[in-house]
Amino acid sequence: MENLWAPWRMRYIEKAEVEEGCIFCDKPDSQNDKENLLLYRGKLSFIIMNKYPYNNGHLMIVPYRHLSDLNDLTDAETIEINQLIKMSYNSLKKVLKPQGFNIGANLGKIAGAGIDEHIHYHIVPRWNGDTNFMPVIGQTKVISQAMEETYNKLYQILNSDDK
Repeated sequence: MENLWAPWRMRYIEKAEVEEGCIFCDKPDSQNDKENLLLYRGKLSFIIMNKYPYNNGHLMIVPYRHLSDLNDLTDAETIEINQLIKMSYNSLKKVLKPQGFNIGANLGKIAGAGIDEHIHYHIVPRWNGDTNFMPVIGQTKVISQAMEETYNKLYQILNSDDK
């Protein structure tokens, strides 16, 4: 039997608690982008890494305005969000070389939104074999690269002229 070793994940497991307020409003206000995993700041929206990712490189694109209804997005917000989705897609392709992607939004609690009061979009890189026995049997998802390493690589590309 092989051992899967990811000790850095314990830091996130131990801190998995409900945070007060809205993380999507608080994180960009703090100005500590690296600590908050904020990768890119647009004029109307931003790109942030998911602190509890489904897969390595799981990103979220979020408008700065606190709103929950898709219809409340302005045309300018909708355009920028889609531009940031495209930027995220291209950056993830360069850095992680996934074989596919899941891109979308969970609108409302019943649809699976963990934070349903602030709309956000997910982009999840996928690889052949990224689903296995661990989540089913062991209730554990193995992320194969340290988040800090992924952050540094994505930050560099997203904030360069070569997006």
